[in-house]
Amino acid sequence: MAEPVAGTVAAQPPVTVRRLGVADAEPYRAFRLTALRETPTAFTSSHAEERDRPIAATLARLADAEQGPGALLGAFDPDGTLLGTAGLRVGRRGQERHKATLYGMAVARPAGGRGIGRALVDGVLAVAAEDGLLRQVLLTVSEGNEPALRLYTACGFRVWGREPAAVLVDGRPVAKLHMIRPLGAAPDGDRPRPAASG
Repeated sequence: MAEPVAGTVAAQPPVTVRRLGVADAEPYRAFRLTALRETPTAFTSSHAEERDRPIAATLARLADAEQGPGALLGAFDPDGTLLGTAGLRVGRRGQERHKATLYGMAVARPAGGRGIGRALVDGVLAVAAEDGLLRQVLLTVSEGNEPALRLYTACGFRVWGREPAAVLVDGRPVAKLHMIRPLGAAPDGDRPRPAASG
């Protein structure tokens, strides 16, 4: 079993956050399908698309996360039940290697209000900080998802843009808010520029 990333969450009962790997394929796939079915506006993928993909696709995703850079984290009850997930996808091209995306954030509805979402985001940010090359973490959140927006804001993310009709869920447009959180020093593009003199 992988080492805990964010340790044990002070929840009742306690929850452990750790990296997911190929051994977690079955529970991860089941958890993800439930999340996609229950909260379709929160994700870009649809339940129907994911349901029709073979388990090999889940194994490939987990193997990629296991190899890094980046990670896919899971929050587990003491009995081994997967209660939440969140991932960090790192840019692979040289000029994008300084940024990563937080993705796949979900907490099982019965486990809400236990601080699991915060523990997962903190775990993702810890992985990002340990990377050494990352300077910022990005994410998108569906407009109107106020609990998620409050969580991300409390974790240091700020909104920098809004994409209208980012996804269509059953033909209904859903806007996405784009958020960013710097890691350490601000990237060169965010530093104030000296005023031009003439």
